[in-house]
Amino acid sequence: MRILAADDEALAREMLTDAIREALPDAEIFDFAKPSQLLEFASKNPPCEIAFLDIHMRGMNGVELAKKLKDINPKLNIIFVTGFDQYTGDAMKLHASGYIMKPVTKEKVEAELAELRHPIEPKSDVLLRVQCFGNFDVFTPDGTPVHFERSRSKEVFAYLVHRHGSSCTIKEIAAALFEDEPYDLKQQAYIQKIISAMMKSLKKCGAADAVFKKYNSLSVNVSKLDCDYYRFKELDSGAVNSYNSEYMAQYYWADFMFDDYDYDEDY
Repeated sequence: MRILAADDEALAREMLTDAIREALPDAEIFDFAKPSQLLEFASKNPPCEIAFLDIHMRGMNGVELAKKLKDINPKLNIIFVTGFDQYTGDAMKLHASGYIMKPVTKEKVEAELAELRHPIEPKSDVLLRVQCFGNFDVFTPDGTPVHFERSRSKEVFAYLVHRHGSSCTIKEIAAALFEDEPYDLKQQAYIQKIISAMMKSLKKCGAADAVFKKYNSLSVNVSKLDCDYYRFKELDSGAVNSYNSEYMAQYYWADFMFDDYDYDEDY
């Protein structure tokens, strides 16, 4: 689970993140002192499920921040945190998931988590989180970047993700990565080394089952990936809003066409 937290007072922010961590030990928590920094993070990274926002902040208050976050991800669970009660009406107009009065405690956090407006479906069988929008990157479920010993190995995995579970022959992969170069014995041997290195990197982080490997062909196991591109194709509103006009930006062969999908521009 990925959680956003914002409070411009250092001690209050520390108390908030400590309470969240006590309630959700396995969660990824991204905390910010400035609403603008949180907003920038939310617009450039995979969607989070919950945001704990202090209402009374300088520059941009929590209600204003929540409105902007809802534009990015309408299904984000907003939980307001404050020492004041005059904002309750504004919070309810935004259909917030909850409202916590300071001081924040583990028990208060747990009470709000039990009543989320948009319940979170756990994905316990996911092996990798994959980011396609912007630069291509791969993470373990706890947010640790996956290290590929060869950059080309990461590119092979990117191509397999791009193919969305379709089986790809070694020759097809070579054609995508090396375009006009001849598919001779030398290149075949090089591609095999790259694939071997890719599988080694995936195995090292416990994600070897993310790829189906058969004789002369490979494909990704889409059920083992949490991928923004796949969620976009399913018209997930958070993924649609997180698209920033870049798709696997570091790879020239990545060709992403909006016209291939019918989606509501109001998402």
